[in-house]
Amino acid sequence: MWIVLMFDLPVVEPEERKDANRFRKDLKGCGFTMMQLSVYVRHAASDENAQIHLKRVKGLLPPKGEVRAILITDKQFERMQVFYGKMRKPAERAPAQLEFL
Repeated sequence: MWIVLMFDLPVVEPEERKDANRFRKDLKGCGFTMMQLSVYVRHAASDENAQIHLKRVKGLLPPKGEVRAILITDKQFERMQVFYGKMRKPAERAPAQLEFL
């Protein structure tokens, strides 16, 4: 399962830029990867695990701006089409799961 965060944060005032940069840095600290400037993703092992990560994100929200989150399955994420110019590239792969033998 993937958590996709999309946000639009104000960056006009110095304090707003500071808040936006802090939010991005905190997301990386929580294991999110930047997909685009305002789109971050993180893999979660289960829905329960995703809810834990979303709860953490709620604690990091900057005072202004809009943040949206959507959960999608690995299968849906794999079906994403990614283009660089007119060239198509494969989407990121889910991290390998740990197996206990």
